[in-house]
Amino acid sequence: CSIRPPAVVTESTMLEIYEKIKTPYKYGVVFSHPDSTKMIDSPSIFLWENTWFMSYIVFDGRGYETWLARSENLLEWSSLGRILSFTDTGWDANQKAGYISLQDNRWEGSYAPQSFNGRYWMSYLGGSVKGYEAGQLGTGTAYTSDPSIPAEWYREGHPVLSASDSVARWYDNKTIFKSSVIWDRKKLTGYPFVMYYNASGDTARYESIAMAGSEDMINWTRLGNQPVISRYYPGSICGDAQVLKIGKCYVMFYFGAFWPDRKGAFERFACSYDLQNWTDWQGPSLIEPSEGYDKTYAHKPFVINWKGTVYHFYNAVGNQGRVIALATSKKLTH
Repeated sequence: CSIRPPAVVTESTMLEIYEKIKTPYKYGVVFSHPDSTKMIDSPSIFLWENTWFMSYIVFDGRGYETWLARSENLLEWSSLGRILSFTDTGWDANQKAGYISLQDNRWEGSYAPQSFNGRYWMSYLGGSVKGYEAGQLGTGTAYTSDPSIPAEWYREGHPVLSASDSVARWYDNKTIFKSSVIWDRKKLTGYPFVMYYNASGDTARYESIAMAGSEDMINWTRLGNQPVISRYYPGSICGDAQVLKIGKCYVMFYFGAFWPDRKGAFERFACSYDLQNWTDWQGPSLIEPSEGYDKTYAHKPFVINWKGTVYHFYNAVGNQGRVIALATSKKLTH
């Protein structure tokens, strides 16, 4: 018979993981919008035919749209165009903030998106109300035949997770924010596709990370009756999960904000053997505000381990507006 993994990751293993993933060297801002009145956010980095691509979102006052950029070296990025645009009608008319799904998430893997049913997938934050994350948001899914082309992705015509669902939990029945989907071929949760999403509830005046499972990327089932990561403190945020596999351990990168013992926003991590029970790191933050460009917030992680260097992309808010910054495990020069 198989041996069930322990629910708690030991302190020594957590420390080993920290030493592998830490990125103490801030490289600086790697991507910003040419129009300083517009804000960019939430990078998803993937490799496609030996070229790096980044999906990212732009807020222009009306709401979120999703764009695509490319790079040859992970350091210099050029915008290609929109892939999820505003529409005149629909449940997601004014909010379409997308994030790459089903990526090869092995620590020493390819970081390429994997196809399911001949399609490459993206989950996205959607909403119909104009403004910054305005109204009741939900989660949608979109797909394309080629994720490197700056063209509109096909969207399902309805949210796949909504705060108004009859089965919504106490922690996600107000609004649902960013989502991240991995392909778990072992089906540790009973499902091949596992989504981690942050949400808030009517009685939960804070933002937590919860999970859902799917067989087909369209129909989703909430898993559990509690968040998997939360601070249970009014106004606090735990959000924007990214899950990578390091050895036998799954590592969830996420950001925290407005915790009772810490100021601002900062990058954290947790570990698990079964994708359901997570042990939170108790040591120093992976990244926190320290420079002019990230003095307000340093949050929303996307981590790549490539050719012996760890690249930790994050959303920085400071004296250069809302931009994409990078920290690395080795000191790089501009």
